[in-house]
Amino acid sequence: MPDVVFSVDQARSMRDQAVPGHNRWHPDVPPAVTVRPDSTIRVECREWTDGQIGNNDSANDVRDVDLTHAHMLSGPIAIEGAEPGDLLVVDILDLGPVPQETGDSPGQGWGYTGIFSKQNGGGFLTDRFPDAYKAIWDFAGQKCTSRHIPGVSYTGITHPGLFGTAPSPELLGRWNARERALIATDPDRVPALALPPLEENTLGGTASGDVLAAIARDGARTVPARENGGNHDIKNFTRGSRVFYPVHVPGALFSGGDLHFSQGDGEITFCGAIEMGGFIDFHVDLIKGGMETYGVTTNPILIPGNVEPRYSEFLTFIGIGVDHESDTQLYNDATVAYRNACLNAVTYLEKFGYSGAQAYLLLGSAPIEGRVSGVVDIPNACCSLYLPTAIFDDDIRPSSSGPTRRDRGSCAVSS
Repeated sequence: MPDVVFSVDQARSMRDQAVPGHNRWHPDVPPAVTVRPDSTIRVECREWTDGQIGNNDSANDVRDVDLTHAHMLSGPIAIEGAEPGDLLVVDILDLGPVPQETGDSPGQGWGYTGIFSKQNGGGFLTDRFPDAYKAIWDFAGQKCTSRHIPGVSYTGITHPGLFGTAPSPELLGRWNARERALIATDPDRVPALALPPLEENTLGGTASGDVLAAIARDGARTVPARENGGNHDIKNFTRGSRVFYPVHVPGALFSGGDLHFSQGDGEITFCGAIEMGGFIDFHVDLIKGGMETYGVTTNPILIPGNVEPRYSEFLTFIGIGVDHESDTQLYNDATVAYRNACLNAVTYLEKFGYSGAQAYLLLGSAPIEGRVSGVVDIPNACCSLYLPTAIFDDDIRPSSSGPTRRDRGSCAVSS
């Protein structure tokens, strides 16, 4: 087994670990460990909210989750000899839920998908679904089922939602300046346009005193993907993948977590993946001067792995860049087009007895494929959503006999 360079006791908060992780991006978060290039390592991870979500039938915990704690990241891991301008080469060798454990923490035999309320971040379809909902998923090997979305089972594409390198002071300053400028265009918007630095509940690894105060004052929140990598939420970022991360600080300072048992393209409910804690095995190496050599200046490069479910038949839903509620034509708006494809899929699944919230939770967590199908045929961008038909117990394809409507129970709702 690879050397465990960052260990997690799933019964304890990330703050109470022998070596705590962190929840802000900042160049001064001290490294938890240093490894040499050409090393094979294991990193253990907490679920991203630090265990705020329970295995129960209420979505009150999703409604009330405190996002000032998120994301709980394992690391940083310093790579000996890494310098700004290098590329950090990361191979994902293996990953999964917490091995051989069942318990109260996500990843100990189960995970969850949540629809966040509009007041607390919302999701891709938050105007249609402004309240909090949840589905619990039970793991059996690579497959999962949910008591909250019956009639469905599928193989997940297990992957990390979030890994990245530390920003330089200059890059961190650029992030904060541009995101604050965006917020200033509509400072009272719900949900907010972006999340600025926040001192409340900052975790800075082993930092203390003035260093911790600086991390709390200026550290970037971990919600979006940025130039260092971060919260990409790419479902094909799985076993066999190779990622080339830009190095912005000495040692690279590689961190991450937010492990997912499965996810659809877009992670549309906000925590639309099946969230869990667990482990991930890496091989790490360096390409000296690789950023300039390969022109990697703004974002990592990914070679996806070949591990994914063998679903070959899909029902595909199409969306175009039109606001159908007001019948307003938009110009080449791929975001609206994909939102419409998702809404079309939700409406369709409702005909089979699923509630809108159940359908939404399913589309966030199942291995759907989302594609930008056209952005040149003005004025309408066209996006498509490929839903695997084999994940359903019933045949959901259109036919002359009509949909098989059943009692699908209920997902977990908030009171």
